[in-house]
This record gives sequence, structure tokens and C-alpha cells, in this order.
Amino acid sequence: MNKILFLLATVFFFTNCSKVDELTQFNMAYKSQITVSPATGLNLPFDLFTPDMETNSESEFAVNDTNKDLIEEITLERLDLVINSPSDQRFDFVKSIEVYMEADGLAEIKIAEATDVPDTVGTELSLTPAGNNLAEYIKKEAFKLRVNIVTDKTINREVKIDVDSEFFVDAKILGV
Repeated sequence: MNKILFLLATVFFFTNCSKVDELTQFNMAYKSQITVSPATGLNLPFDLFTPDMETNSESEFAVNDTNKDLIEEITLERLDLVINSPSDQRFDFVKSIEVYMEADGLAEIKIAEATDVPDTVGTELSLTPAGNNLAEYIKKEAFKLRVNIVTDKTINREVKIDVDSEFFVDAKILGV
């Protein structure tokens, strides 16, 4: 009888583990903006930097019933660039783009990219996440993004781009 109860408890535990695991998973979103000047060269990489972005991670973790010591992994879920102005500008001037994250005391790390951007792209550009564990960066008080762009067309006016990112957070279950 004990073996049957143990078997049933084990099956119940493993089938509900994913549901319990979902309770310790959540997303954190960050927004910023970069500006591309009209005086950029063709086929030459140039860097743009976001202002420091406060993570507010301690309060985000608390709202989700966890703390930074229980965070197992944080990965970039998505990073979208959206042209804010001028309204008729498209991303067709971009040949390739890479985004790097940096935080105090940590080495810079690539978090997303888009290569061979087609001329048919519109005002939104979704980058491919690199898949790195960014937990130590998000646990810091602030981080900054460096956007490295190579253009294949000239632009004759300033372009303001919104940077919209979302990170997936996975914390330990009940501190284990």
C-alpha cells in the first residue's frame, strides 16, 4: 500500500512541478530611446548609447515573491526597435545592428542582433536575442545598452528610435 501511495505522490509531484515552476517565472520590461544623427557614414559601424536604465530589480523581485538570491536565470525574451520620428522613416538604412549590455563591474555582453536587414523592413525591427544569462546585469541598480549600427544608406535627418525590451526571469522554487 505504501508503494502505491509513494508512486501516486511522485506522479502528482512531477506533473504539478511545471505549474509550481511557473509561479516563479515572470517578465520584466524596459524602455529607452536612441538617436541616429544624419551625419553617419556608410558601411562604417558606429555606436549609440542608451542612458542608464534603472532596473528596480529588488522591487520587481519582491512584487513577484522572490529576491535576487533566488534568481536562477534572466534571459532576453525580445528586443524591438521602433522608429519614433520622423514618422515616415523606415529601417531600410540599416545594414546590421548589434546590441550590447553593460553594468557596473561587469564585462560588456552581446544581447541581440539583426544582420542583413532587408530594404523592405518598415518602422519596426525585431532583433534576435543572443540567449545569454543576464541575471547579474539585471540584479545591478542600472544597466546601459550600446547599439552598434552599420548603415547602407544615408539619412538626411535625425532618427529617434524607441528601444523596447523584455526579459524572462526564472527564480528558484521555494529557495531550492
